[in-house]
Order: sequence, then structure tokens, then C-alpha cells
Amino acid sequence: MARKSARGASVAGVDDQAIGAEIYDLACEIYPICRSITGQGVRDTLDILSRFIALDRQQVPTGEKAFDWTVPKEWTIRDAFIEDVHGNRVLDFSWSNLHVVSYSAPVHRFISLGELKEHVFTLPNQPDLIPYRTSYYAERWGFCMEHNRLQALPEGQYEVYIDSELKDGYLDYGECLHKGASEREFLLSAHICHPSLANDNCSGIALLTLLARSLAGRKTRYSYRFLFAPGTIGSLAWLARNEDRVPLVDFGLVVSCVGDGGGPTYKRSRRGDAFIDRAMAHVLSRRAPQAVIKGFSPYGYDERQFCSPGFNMPVGLFQNSAFGEFPEYHTSADNLEFIRPEDLARSYQIISDVIDIVEEDWTPVNLSPKGEPQLGRRGLYTAIGGDKGGGQAAMAMLWVLNLADGNHSLLDMAERSGLAFSDIAAAARLLREHGLLAPA
Repeated sequence: MARKSARGASVAGVDDQAIGAEIYDLACEIYPICRSITGQGVRDTLDILSRFIALDRQQVPTGEKAFDWTVPKEWTIRDAFIEDVHGNRVLDFSWSNLHVVSYSAPVHRFISLGELKEHVFTLPNQPDLIPYRTSYYAERWGFCMEHNRLQALPEGQYEVYIDSELKDGYLDYGECLHKGASEREFLLSAHICHPSLANDNCSGIALLTLLARSLAGRKTRYSYRFLFAPGTIGSLAWLARNEDRVPLVDFGLVVSCVGDGGGPTYKRSRRGDAFIDRAMAHVLSRRAPQAVIKGFSPYGYDERQFCSPGFNMPVGLFQNSAFGEFPEYHTSADNLEFIRPEDLARSYQIISDVIDIVEEDWTPVNLSPKGEPQLGRRGLYTAIGGDKGGGQAAMAMLWVLNLADGNHSLLDMAERSGLAFSDIAAAARLLREHGLLAPA
């Protein structure tokens, strides 16, 4: 059964075990909700997130244009089942909200087994799992079930019933803005349209919610916008309503599938060499040398919309196991047993490290550039002490002094030296305090 733990107070400053447990708890809470690209499930999820962070909630009406797309009708699902001639339930929506094709049209009919099979999706290669299927923009009805269960059904008549409704309504999304000293923004986005799929994307929703909460108590240089929107149509609706804000976004991450033990995996932005791409590569090289870094492709999650040629935003995709590459993906096996607090904590810390780089990067100038300044008489060697890390700290100072010509940022120095950004940043702070560095 799913692991549970008590919620703590503030996320800021807690250890990996505590933050992993908190993220997992929130993922557990939102996991049962039947979400789609519109409807009450999205609103219920946003209600829960609003307990943790200040959400600015928006509603986009059916029919509103979002570039080449149109917001569809709102979908409501109340009940669904399949019964045999004896009244035995073969399938029930209450057993799993994956059992009904998302956006399925209503139906109530008596049909043969042969016709039933035309409306049921299964996974023959994973016969004991329920697939996740959608039909957002083509009206049809359908079910999803285990292949073995379908194969075991005897010939005969079956009652099929889906109590759903498609009507004019709204697409809902929420955003939380943490204001920094600058209006320049870091955009972090999680899709909020999937039903009971723990890794994709209860994990991303829960992680970004608690990351936003932790930033609320921190003074930052940059502003941070957390977007919780349905996939594709939600990000397009946000972009259509916020075109004027797009030029303010200097960094971005789409976050999904961050709760399993695979990867980590990072897909670069369309630009390929944006600051976010470099920062992610640097953090992953230190925290997870086994990480896979992929080039951009126009297939995936909402980074496709942010990185479309009309916007070309500096937005990458961060995951543990990559979408479509783990057997649990879009199946009932993507459940609360598949994600773990320790893996959620690892993902949280990776993104936190990237935020630290964004916040602490700057370009210095060496104020004593002719030869090396004498560090000993300034007490800098003494300041680092005689521990094993002293040599690395001294090396970090030497790299900073050598590259501080007004053309190299701290991230440039970390990449070139092979040292951790945190070591370079600490050395730069110390040197600046002793009057050896100034901003370019």
C-alpha cells in the first residue's frame, strides 16, 4: 500500500527525507482525482494546491482561440460501467478512473461482445494493466481495461454505460508568482490534466507546489512563475493571454515524471545552449553523473509550445525516466507504489541547485589583474583553514581570479574549471569581500 507520512511545516531548510515525504504526501492526496484538460477534477486539484501556495486562478471559456487551437467543451464524468447479462460488473469507473477514455461521449446501449471490443483499449503486451487513453478533439466513446480481462469475457450481450457530458464551460489553470528584485522570470510548469498517474504527473505537480512554497520565504533576484495548466491547450491558452510576458522569461523548466528511480533525464531547449541548458547540465554532472541529456525534439510535453519557433523560449524538460521509455508510462502501473519519497527529494534538490545557480551567477572583474594577488597577507588561506577542502577552495579562488576579466560569468568558470558552481560562487564571495573583485 502507499507509504504515508505526516506533513511538516515549512519546506525551507528541511532535509531530503522530510521534503521527499512531504512531496509524496501531496502526490498521494491528488492521485485519486479524475483530471482531464477541463472539468471539476482540475478545479479540485487547484483547490488542494491553494492550501499551500497563493494561486492566481484563470478560466478560459469554451470557444476562445489560442493561436491555431480552440478551447474545447468542458467534460464531466459521473459514472461508467460494463455489465454482462447477469448483471455482473465487468468494469466500473469507481475501480479506476483510467477505465474510461478521457473525454468519452455519453453512451447507454446493449451490444455484442464483438462490438464491445471495438470500443475497448487494452495493452496486449502488458495484459494485466489498464492503459490511459484520451479523445479530446474527436467525439467518441470508449473504455480501457486489462487485456486478460477482456479476453476472458464470454460471448453475449453487454450493457455499456457512460454518464458523461460535454457542454460549454471553462478550461482552468493556476499560476503562482514569487516576485523577486527583478521582473525577469524563471518559468516552472507542470501539466495538470492527467488522472490517476502518479509519476505523470502527480509527482511534478506536488514537487513544484512545495518548491513554490519554499521560495515564498526567500528574497530572490529573479521572479519565479509556477504554472499548473492542462497539457498543450493549457500552455497555449497561457501563452495566448501572456504574449507580452514571454520576453521576460530568461529560464524555464517543464517538470514531469520526477518521482521514479530512473534517469534523471533532461531535454534541452530548442536553443540548445540557453543558460538553463548549461545550468542543468552542470548540476546533473555533479549530482547524477549517470543522467541522460538529450537534444531538443518537437515531441514531448509543453516545452513544445514554449519552444515553438514563434516563441523560442529558453525552456527545457526535466524528468527522471523519460516519457514513453518506462513500462509503467500511461498505464495503471504508474501508481503510488511506483514513485518514492527519496526520488522526489532528489528531483527537488536538482531543481533547487539550478535555482541557486540562477540566483548566484554574476560576472566579476579582477581588481588586481597583474599577476596573482597575494592571498596569504589578506588572510584568505587562513580563512579556508587546513582541512582537506582547503586545496579545492584555493583552486576555486585561483580560477575565479584568472577568469575574472569581465567576460566570464561564475557558471563559465565552473564549466571551464570542472569545479562545482557552489565552490566557485563561495570563492567569488570571499574575494569580493576582500576587495579583489567587482561586478563587470
